[in-house]
Amino acid sequence: MAKRKRKKNRKTFQLSSFLFIVSWTVIVLIGIALLVGVGYYYGYNSGIAEQKQATSQEIQKLKKKIQRLEANAKKAQSVPVLQKKLQSILKENGSIYKPKTAAHEYADTKAHAAKPPKAPDRQVVHSVVRPKLAIIIDDVSFERDVRAIKSLHMPLTMSFLPPSNRHPNSAKLAQKESFYMVHLPLEAMHFNSEESYTLRVSDTQQEIAKRIARIKKLFPRVAYMNNHTGSKFTADEGAVNRLIFTLRQSNIRFIDSRTTAETKIPKVMQSYGSPYIARDVFLDHESNVSYIKKQIALAVRKAQKHGSAIAIGHPRKETLQALKESKELLKAVDLVRIDQLI
Repeated sequence: MAKRKRKKNRKTFQLSSFLFIVSWTVIVLIGIALLVGVGYYYGYNSGIAEQKQATSQEIQKLKKKIQRLEANAKKAQSVPVLQKKLQSILKENGSIYKPKTAAHEYADTKAHAAKPPKAPDRQVVHSVVRPKLAIIIDDVSFERDVRAIKSLHMPLTMSFLPPSNRHPNSAKLAQKESFYMVHLPLEAMHFNSEESYTLRVSDTQQEIAKRIARIKKLFPRVAYMNNHTGSKFTADEGAVNRLIFTLRQSNIRFIDSRTTAETKIPKVMQSYGSPYIARDVFLDHESNVSYIKKQIALAVRKAQKHGSAIAIGHPRKETLQALKESKELLKAVDLVRIDQLI
């Protein structure tokens, strides 16, 4: 009996020890869990605080950066850079940025009030033949330009810019027309939105010939060109001579838009024994209908005085509206395409 009792006591002791160990293990695990939870809680809150602090610092940095940019924008020297960036990205219904006036054509675009260079003096003609006026519309680049010009039902001469990323379809549009000109980009003194493949004073005879050959391929029926900008190029006799030599080989006649009073085109044309052809009036130096109508009247008077005249405008709403409202005035002359004048 004694042995059986000792065995029973041993089993009871082992069970009690097991339960004791299990209980303490549970207590330890609960304690560890509580410690981890508290640590996580305080660590999470600490991380949130650090994140808020970092965000606040970033905001402060951004504010300071914006303030610096605003301060730089107010400095005069930063304005041309900003204008260049704006002009490269500003778009109107997918078109290139178009200045509100024709001032971008003149030599000094820094002086917005500057008048266009004066046209050369011409001989007064007394004739019974009706005077002729040719109106060239420059910067034609988009289908809407062509559509708006043709809606006037007037014999206006469209001068197309060569195609570029900004207006890739200009050559295709020109080829649909029975007659067109090319508005050839030449280097300017001051211009922040230069066309692709602008011919420069530094270009060699071979480079100019290559560019003109490319344009002839794009515009196979081109017989007349006039300059887009070009106040620097046309004032350089060597550059002008290289261009005119190339154009003569291609049977292309050049009309001087006269973007500078320093143009050397008259001198070069004289050396070739060829007549100098230039615009007489810029129609839309100021972009308002009343001013443009006055310029149209001036072009009519010049045609009456000299027997013929050339005016240049752009496919802007104000210019086309002024032409529409001047149809009665234009009856005083024969409005013709440039190929019927020269």
